[in-house]
Amino acid sequence: MKEKLLIIDDEPDMLELLRRSLSSELEIEITCESRSRQAIELIKNNHFDLILTDIKMPEINGLELLKRIRQINPDITVIMMTAYGEIDMVIHAMKNGAYDFITKPFDHDALVVRLEKALERARLIKENSRLLNECSRDEFLDEISTTSPLMKKVYETIQMAAPTDVTILITGESGTGKNMAARAIHSLSKRKNENFVTVNCPTIPENILESELFGYKKGAFTHATSNKKGLFEEAENGTIFLDEIGEISHSIQKKLLRVIQDKEIKPLGDTKTIKINTRIITSTNQNLLNLVREGKFREDLYYRLNVINIEMPPLRERINDIPMIANSLLAKHCKKLEKPLKSISPKLMDIFLKLPWEGNIRELENTIIRGIIYSRSEAINPVDSGVVSQNEYNADLDTYEYTGMNYKDAKEKNLYEFNLKIIGENLLATKGNVSQAAKNLGLDRQGLQKIMKRYKIEADEYRN
Repeated sequence: MKEKLLIIDDEPDMLELLRRSLSSELEIEITCESRSRQAIELIKNNHFDLILTDIKMPEINGLELLKRIRQINPDITVIMMTAYGEIDMVIHAMKNGAYDFITKPFDHDALVVRLEKALERARLIKENSRLLNECSRDEFLDEISTTSPLMKKVYETIQMAAPTDVTILITGESGTGKNMAARAIHSLSKRKNENFVTVNCPTIPENILESELFGYKKGAFTHATSNKKGLFEEAENGTIFLDEIGEISHSIQKKLLRVIQDKEIKPLGDTKTIKINTRIITSTNQNLLNLVREGKFREDLYYRLNVINIEMPPLRERINDIPMIANSLLAKHCKKLEKPLKSISPKLMDIFLKLPWEGNIRELENTIIRGIIYSRSEAINPVDSGVVSQNEYNADLDTYEYTGMNYKDAKEKNLYEFNLKIIGENLLATKGNVSQAAKNLGLDRQGLQKIMKRYKIEADEYRN
């Protein structure tokens, strides 16, 4: 779905110029409105990712419009357009929640850059809101249900540490749920109604990470055409989660140490520091003490971050939790994928209990998602999930699946699985074309449709 931009200006020619020029540069849906009151109604009744509005307008000026936008949705990113000489109004607008401003007449390329940065901010806010909503207290309690003493210890530590403001280091292999634990700490804390900002440290180049974390002043470097808030400021009164902290450079480590010690940041190009009230949670899949010994991570920073350590155990050390976790993920993703609730076959669950799960819960989740997508029956089997090949599965068919069944029921089950497999393969190959599938099978179309109806095989499920 395309992101949506609303442009508000009382000059129709300006609106048309902006619409034409920005449509060719940005993959967004653009709505234009020349009247302030109608713009307010649009904002009330529609979702917009970004708003670009003039300050001076006849009905309602930009400052009053900004105030009303913030009342409707305080998370909408707003950029103000202003004529040269209206700096006082701009300062007032920035203090009242505007993200950025640009002066008329403006350079087209500069405007595009500003809008792209603003859209990045809007995406970040949307994603953090989604993650926060996804991790309510009740949901976390459901996900953490466990028989593992290791996971019970994790939960107890989270409950004790969440109400405090101490820094927390979450350690563990990839896929063990470090992000989930961080979101849980935030959602159980006194900061739960404020922003939860996630920073995936390895994905941001070093020369960009500093400006992303601490922000910058206009003119700090090429293309720094305006002031920009850093992610620490975006997380003010909330929580910032620095994922994979072991990947940051010595330069960033030094600056982060100062942030923790002094509770303040210095944007790039600024001579003044800014006081912050932001809780810091970090995570790593590396052994930071080893990195300290190798001179790759500052020892003083390590001890500042590791006030409380939460070690997420790998899935292979909590085998008894696998059925609970697997069924929870199954229900979650059947709903997300809009599929009927399926079950995990006994054979597949048996394999789940024996796999090493190097990718931990994330690997298990991906395996279940594949099973939901490829399964054509009510139960997901090992082939559906990709844990074994079709030949391996055929060579190891479970006879116990028929134990306790009478001959008629066992025969019907076998026929059902046979028809589902052979018809399903042909429908998949023909992209749901029933006539072609019937021809391939040596049947007439009516005969195949009769069999499909009996075994509830829908051609639509094979069309792509």
